[in-house]
Amino acid sequence: MSPALSPALRPAPLVDQFVAGMPQLCYNGLSENWLLKECGHRHWLTIAQQQGQAQPEFRDATGHKVYAAFTLVRIHAARLDQVGENDAFALSSQGCPAGRAQHYSRHSLAVHGQQAGTVEMLSAFVRRAQAGNNRSVVRAAMADTPPAAHEPALAAAAQDFAQRGRQHRAQAADPGPAAASKRFDTLYTPCPNNDFNGADLLYFASFQALVDRAEWAWMLHTQPPGRPATLLERELVFYGNLNLGDGVRTGLVPQACGNGQLAHHSRLCRDSDGSRIADVFTRKLAPRRLD
Repeated sequence: MSPALSPALRPAPLVDQFVAGMPQLCYNGLSENWLLKECGHRHWLTIAQQQGQAQPEFRDATGHKVYAAFTLVRIHAARLDQVGENDAFALSSQGCPAGRAQHYSRHSLAVHGQQAGTVEMLSAFVRRAQAGNNRSVVRAAMADTPPAAHEPALAAAAQDFAQRGRQHRAQAADPGPAAASKRFDTLYTPCPNNDFNGADLLYFASFQALVDRAEWAWMLHTQPPGRPATLLERELVFYGNLNLGDGVRTGLVPQACGNGQLAHHSRLCRDSDGSRIADVFTRKLAPRRLD
């Protein structure tokens, strides 16, 4: 068994080097989906590090197994198109608590000696109130853990990001009839072997994939095929999950955005009852015609 880490020590950043191959790449450079999955895994590792555990195995105050479910994820200053085949790139990750049962992490991507994006993540510990029912996911009551020292700037960033999440929830209103008239709707039934994770929940990175599928379908519906738009910024606000066999309806609403950019707000709802499970805000460089 690996020895436990000391929570009294200031956790060091997790820094790893990668070489871009086909698993990490997509049409536009580094795969956003791969990046989210990798950062999600590293987020788990930073929580274990914070709590003095060698492995990310978490239980609530009553001993139930719990998982860190993301409530807010943001990618900004993205330059994923700068990563090409066989390029070396690095990820540096740090994390700290953002409240009793919330955790924050920040991941910096660098390639060719330049920053190529930052991923910020906020999670809360959750469990199912009813076994096997993903619609019964609730916040978990966690026992107190020994405090760890953290960089003041990182702790401040965690509090700011948690406040950003609260503001999203306070402002999450119906887009209104004007937006509905521009909305492009798609329906997708997630696949258990590709869209759900090992905790049997719809994986947070699958929400991003659903929005990109909806965006591409909208582009093909409204204009001749071109090169896919290049990511600049994306923010995912999570509210719930769904069970196997249920579908996800994605309502994509284009937003006015100049400077050769494309922006849209996508609302993801369960097909079975219409409940909102996520809002996703996207900003990209507008697509170009194929050469």
